[in-house]
Formats: sequence, structure tokens, C-alpha cells
Amino acid sequence: MLTGRHVLLVVSGSVAAYKALELTRMLRKEGAQVTPILTAGGARFVTREALAAISGARVHDDLWAAEAEIGHIRLARMAELVVVAPASADLLAKMAAGLTDDLATCVLLATRAPILAAPAMNPAMWEHAATRANIATLRARGIGFIGPEDGAMAEPESGPGRLAEPPAILAAVAARLGASTALAGRHVLVTSGPTHEPIDPVRYIANRSSGKQGHAIAAALATLGARVTLVSGPVALPDPPGVSVVRVETARDMLAACEAALPADAAIFAAAVADWRSEASPTQKLKKQPGQAPPPLALTLNPDILATIAHHAQRPRLVVGFAAETEHVVEHAREKRLRKGCDWIVANDVSGDVMGGDANTVHIITADGTEDWPRLSKQEVAEKLAARVAEAVSCPASRA
Repeated sequence: MLTGRHVLLVVSGSVAAYKALELTRMLRKEGAQVTPILTAGGARFVTREALAAISGARVHDDLWAAEAEIGHIRLARMAELVVVAPASADLLAKMAAGLTDDLATCVLLATRAPILAAPAMNPAMWEHAATRANIATLRARGIGFIGPEDGAMAEPESGPGRLAEPPAILAAVAARLGASTALAGRHVLVTSGPTHEPIDPVRYIANRSSGKQGHAIAAALATLGARVTLVSGPVALPDPPGVSVVRVETARDMLAACEAALPADAAIFAAAVADWRSEASPTQKLKKQPGQAPPPLALTLNPDILATIAHHAQRPRLVVGFAAETEHVVEHAREKRLRKGCDWIVANDVSGDVMGGDANTVHIITADGTEDWPRLSKQEVAEKLAARVAEAVSCPASRA
């Protein structure tokens, strides 16, 4: 989706700099030309040799060597987008002040290309008033930001300041460059994550879904130009760039949000919706009584979101469900597709590390048969599925 596009990648001093190697690989996989600039701080965490090998390009790291050979002005002019990943607190401060004490800062001040920064730093540094003021200044100048995320840091602490993951940065790059229009003008509904069904005001029924697959699908669809509505259960993930997110708790909330999002050209139901909820809804916490048996928990069925939308008066042209199975994966998925009335089922075996993990092995069940995909990262699954969706909704003859 980035074939022929030229990205200048600035890697500054942060322990998260190692992720710049993966970002470079992903950019090149999508066809982009990547020219790296490595700061002195960045070189403390990744080597110029590794960055050169993965980018397939010379790494620029010295202002005076650049002046003798190519010049910082020429570097500043050669790219369509400058990506700073990771963007340290120090580099952001220099950018805000307009300082130019090395090659990276000279290029950042001289470029006329749009700039996308992915901050990474300790939570205390990110939340400091000086950093907040610098971010506000840079935003006012039109510089875009992706992240940071909230999570575990290199130090034994956690909080906001974690570098956005490479797939999220890639999606932001694609959106910034307007990389694809395959789904331009199309509206796609996606569900993601678990649902939480209350037992009482404190406890709930849930599952192990992380939302990683559904969120990756929403991001991949957005990079193809779709207008995406993501209805998400409770997850610890950042919102995908370029996506409209509706947050819900229960299955009934999720169904209401899905119906409110219609009409849509396609709908992908990746959420792991709880099949049952507690029949009663106590307003007070259920108490454990000494010597007494646990209180009975009567369950009732939740609404079937996939089947409801598949038979809706405003049914999307393409309806895709997910089947999380632990045995007879393909057989159960085939039966589910017919029973629910959807067009495709994406079946996966969740008996291993799929829920919460970063990889998935899926089978695409359609009216025409079964397509087995190899084990892929969830980002790669999302990209392949998004491409299939784009092809299907563009074809006038058939949903599948």
C-alpha cells in the first residue's frame, strides 16, 4: 500500500529504538523506500549496520559528513513524510525550540514534508509540564502524533510513555500519506474484545479476549480508506488511528451500538461475546455467608449479535463472523456460518496462546469452501482479511 512512497525515519535515543527495526521492515514490506537518520542517542540502542541491513539504504548519522556528500537540505526535501520513531523527550524539546545541533534536528527544521512523531519516554517525563507544553507547541505547528501507549516500561514501572507498536505506526503512516483508496467511500463495522456481563456490582462473567485481532482489523480497513466504526468491549489497547470507536461493556450494549452504526457496507464480528449473562441483576454485592453454599447463579442467553445483523433489515452486503473453537475447528465453523446466516466465518483454534497472543492461525469459511491460512501475526491476518473484504464489496456479483 506504500509502493513508491518515500519515508525519512528518524531514530532517537530511547530503549524502544529497537522497534524502529521492525517498523522499517514493515514499511519496506508495504513497498516504501526508507531513508534512516540515526541520532547519537539512538545509536546507543540500535546499530547503524542493523538499520542499514533492514532498510536497504545508507544510514545518515553525522551532520558534517552529510554536508560533504548530500546535505541536510537535500535530505529534508527528499521524503514525502518524516517519521520520528521513537521520539525522545529531548528530541521533542529541541523540535519545539527549533534547535539544530545535529543532523536529525537540522533536517526536522528544514523539511517541508509532514512530520509524524511517535513519543517514547518514562511516564514522569511524558507527564511533565515541559513535555506537555512542547507537545502542544508541536501540535499547533501541524506535527502529527501516534501514541504513546500506556503499559510496562523498561524500568520496573508502568504508565503512559510506551512507544506505539509498529503496526499502529504503520497504519498512521499509511493514513497520513493517503496510501490506499480501495475502500474509499465504504463504511465498515467491526466488533472487538470481550464483553463483561455483571453478576453483581463487583463481579462479572468475561473471557480472555484481548481485542488485538479486532483492533488490528479495524486499523487495516482504515488504511484502505474505509470509514470504520469499531464497537469495542473492555480492552487495554489504544484506539486504532483513523477509526471511530464506540466503547461498550455488555453484549446488549454491543448489539445496540452495532444497530446504531448501520447502514454499513460490511460488518466483521471479531468480538468474543459472552453467550450467557446472569438472569438476576443484584444492586448490592453478593455476600459469602459462613457455612452456607454459594448462591445459585442462574444464566440466560445473551442476544446473538452476528445472527441479528445477518438477518437485519439493514443487513450489510458482507457479514463476517468469527468462530473461536478448541476442537473440530473447521467443522464447527461451517455449521456456524449456516446457522448464523453470515457470508464468511473466520475460524481459529483458541486452545493455545491465541487469546492475548500476537499470532493467529485462521481458516476462512465461505459458501465456496475453506481457505486455510498459515500461522501469521495478527497484523498480517488483519491485512489479508481487509484486502479480501475490499475485493468482496467491490465485486457486484457476489458477497463471497
